[in-house]
Amino acid sequence: MRFLIRYYKIYLSFWYTLIVKYTAKDYKSVKAFGYSRMTKQTVLGANVNFNGFKVLGKGKVTIGDNFHSGTGCSIITQIHNYKGDALPYDSTFILKESFIEDNVWFGNNITVLGGVRIGEGAIIQAGSVVVKDIEPLAIAGGHPAKVFSYRDKEHYYSLKEQKKFH
Repeated sequence: MRFLIRYYKIYLSFWYTLIVKYTAKDYKSVKAFGYSRMTKQTVLGANVNFNGFKVLGKGKVTIGDNFHSGTGCSIITQIHNYKGDALPYDSTFILKESFIEDNVWFGNNITVLGGVRIGEGAIIQAGSVVVKDIEPLAIAGGHPAKVFSYRDKEHYYSLKEQKKFH
């Protein structure tokens, strides 16, 4: 039975990865272990790993190298145009570009709103809603996400120099 479960997970991972490759605009190397969906405005770096990640909207999203996500994560890149010619909003959208730099790690159930940049090496705590930029090496969490700690710079850059990526 374990044999069947193991190969079923490998089979699913194969299909999840194909979905990401098919829906992303550009990618270098990607693995998906949970249902994940990109848009044609999504650019992925090398060694990108998803466990259930969705890009929603037509705004551009760039995800750097060595990105890892937990389950239930999403980036929302468009909002209804509340400044338009109808209330509460009109039939057009406001598109916002988002950037996730290299070596970023998301916990489970993260929501990132459009127009946000998440700096290199940042960690976003499970259940967070990111509404503004997060600095490099920051550890942030909450609703809205706030920086509460930082990675050890020397340790981070030492591992990066040694190319020790998971």
